[in-house]
Amino acid sequence: MIERPGFPVEPWCLRESRLDLGLLAQTESLFALCNGHIGWRGNLEEGEPHGLPGSYLNGFYERRPLPYGEAGYGFPESGQTVINITNGKLIRLLVDDEPFDVRYGHLRSHERVLDFQAGVLRRELEWISPAGRGVAISSVRLVSFTQRAIAAICYDVEPLDGPTRIVVQSELVANEQLPLARRDPRVSAVLQSPLEHEEDAADGVRSLLVHSTRNSKLRLAAAMDHLVDCEAQTRQYSESWPDLARLTVAARLRPGQRLRLVKFVALGWSGTRSRPAMRDQVDGALTAAVQAGWDGLIADQRGYLDDFWRRADVELDGDLELQQAVRFGLYHVLQSGARSEGRAIAAKGLTGPGYDGHSFWDTETFVLPVLTYTVPEAVSGALTWRHATLRKAMRRARQLGLRGAAFPWRTINGKECSAYWPAGTAAFHINADIADAVIRYADVTGDQDFAAGIGIELLVQTARLWLSLGHFDDRGRFRIDGITGPDEYSALVDNNVYTNLMAQQNLQAAARAAEEFGERARELSVTGKEIRAWRAAADAMCVPYDEKLGIHQQAEDFTSHQVWDFARTSPDQYPLQAFFPYFELYRKQVIKQADLVLAMMMRPEAFTAEQKARNFDYYEKLTVRDSSLSASTQAVMAAEVGHLDLAYDYLAETALIDLTDFQDNVRDGLHMAALAGSWIAVVAGFGGMRRQEGMHTFAPRLPPALNRLAFTIGLRGLALRVEITAGAATYTVSGGGPLHIMHHGSPVTLTADEPQTLPVRPAEPRPRPTQPAGRAPIWRQPRPDSRLPQP
Repeated sequence: MIERPGFPVEPWCLRESRLDLGLLAQTESLFALCNGHIGWRGNLEEGEPHGLPGSYLNGFYERRPLPYGEAGYGFPESGQTVINITNGKLIRLLVDDEPFDVRYGHLRSHERVLDFQAGVLRRELEWISPAGRGVAISSVRLVSFTQRAIAAICYDVEPLDGPTRIVVQSELVANEQLPLARRDPRVSAVLQSPLEHEEDAADGVRSLLVHSTRNSKLRLAAAMDHLVDCEAQTRQYSESWPDLARLTVAARLRPGQRLRLVKFVALGWSGTRSRPAMRDQVDGALTAAVQAGWDGLIADQRGYLDDFWRRADVELDGDLELQQAVRFGLYHVLQSGARSEGRAIAAKGLTGPGYDGHSFWDTETFVLPVLTYTVPEAVSGALTWRHATLRKAMRRARQLGLRGAAFPWRTINGKECSAYWPAGTAAFHINADIADAVIRYADVTGDQDFAAGIGIELLVQTARLWLSLGHFDDRGRFRIDGITGPDEYSALVDNNVYTNLMAQQNLQAAARAAEEFGERARELSVTGKEIRAWRAAADAMCVPYDEKLGIHQQAEDFTSHQVWDFARTSPDQYPLQAFFPYFELYRKQVIKQADLVLAMMMRPEAFTAEQKARNFDYYEKLTVRDSSLSASTQAVMAAEVGHLDLAYDYLAETALIDLTDFQDNVRDGLHMAALAGSWIAVVAGFGGMRRQEGMHTFAPRLPPALNRLAFTIGLRGLALRVEITAGAATYTVSGGGPLHIMHHGSPVTLTADEPQTLPVRPAEPRPRPTQPAGRAPIWRQPRPDSRLPQP
């Protein structure tokens, strides 16, 4: 665990006031800089020591075989793994011939600050070499939001106590040696030396390396250029080899003199472009960056983020630590997709190699909702990537004997990478999750070109899958059997409620789109008969309900299964999949991540208020939260049914998951869905926001610990600001109007810049539900009963 006192609580930054070598891998993830295209882990500039070196380009991967003890028809033949690309972060320093290494000599001070407003990572330190020579070093690093292919570092060094010989070596390094991966299925397969040399060059202060991958045949180009500023005379020279390019700058400095090196790095890749084309691409990007200059890049970065925070900030009064954590999460979610532009958003973003760099349903269900209301162009890019993989998904469906498209459970390039089919191929709800993201984006933005193009094609092909996957039974119900829902501890079930309700929405939306965009529908061979079949299946969708218990079943017969023996499960036996066979998990009532509860959040109109309350209480005592996806969903529904303190606890768990390394795997990258979940828990939980039939509804309520909540969302070119206190909610729309919303079930019409303040309806008090033994969330604040667990 990361002790929170190591990070002072500040609203707009993450500050590390001392360097802990035992936490290097974790802080490298926390301090990562990305823009959706480039990802730089927060490694120290000198390269060593490190926890896990990491530089990534979105979509750049290597193929690897998927071993099977017993292969079967339809099993994926190979997987894809994100790889560590050419490292452009490296700046090595020699002080009177002593290499600067924080493990030697005396590190007098060391501070790093991730600035959410400026979009930079700052580092300040003083070091005394083993020979007693002192230097002050400062660096500022950025990955540009405005120049997609560019990252840059400004590196300053100054002697402290006498004339000192300083040598700075700025490098591009390919095929870095990586530490061996731990035995953890969530960690990427390590591929040693995956890059093959194609070209290297050095000229003046500019250098270039071009490589390609052995198996996936992708080409990577990396180039660097520099500006050197020094009052003393310097000697500079460049050189290159197949896996290394280096600029060396030497100077003799007196105290008060400074050597400044500004390093510009351009990165790009392609699966089709030639070596000369890739070389010219990064050379052109580099020239544009040098022309803008360091100050220009800094100003553009600040301007981009000023605009983002105006549209996206969340303000929490009453808990400064959660304020910091929610902004930290929002910042990293932005970094995951801001400039992805036709590429996937991975489960770890570009902060580490966890999950092999794959994209899952996490993107559409957790990350894209946040971006839809804050950075909608990023959502368009992510769904454009899904559309670009549509033909592969259609081929996969045919291989499985189905119609339409069967999108992959985990992937980088659009092909299925899951070697465990019960939790992979059988999790067909990914189709409906993609459709849900399409529906939301089109509805919130009003982007008709998208809806009539990419949107309808995704809706039609995902809907076709459901009609071929499901069937009508002898009672006239439409069933979807033998599939896996969101809860990975319940595989191969019949009529998973989440899957069925999301498929129902998918079918209904496809039918509406086909009627609205008739000409495009005909081009996709949609007939009136097919539209009627979609509607018939949606109307007859099977939704299992246990009349005796008065609750919805997560899947058919789920409530007849034996309840897991939580009392005899020790705290160190979680996550359960690491200590028990799936055979045991699949046949018991135990839930890895919110499933039926997620269905209530995603399809609120399908449940009554009383059903939501009873369902929530029942499934709360079965959910062990071995998945980082669960807490945010439980926060939302806890708030809706009236458990505001519990919702507050779950908000803290999802918001702080990486800052505390709650699941002990931050070394491999951040949890993008959980970080996005902090926004969801605040806006959909305490803000009570839902989207139903094109209307946005709000039922705001604050937990006692919070004094005020304010957030802004974008709706069809308008900005809606919602400000909530204990007794009232104020809605203000800017950019035009009118805007029609619902507040606690009553219609409200908002006109431009005319705030409306309305009373908040208090929640009915309800007994706090119980959780499995040892799996309750940590209480965020002291409770009256001291016998209960405290933070």
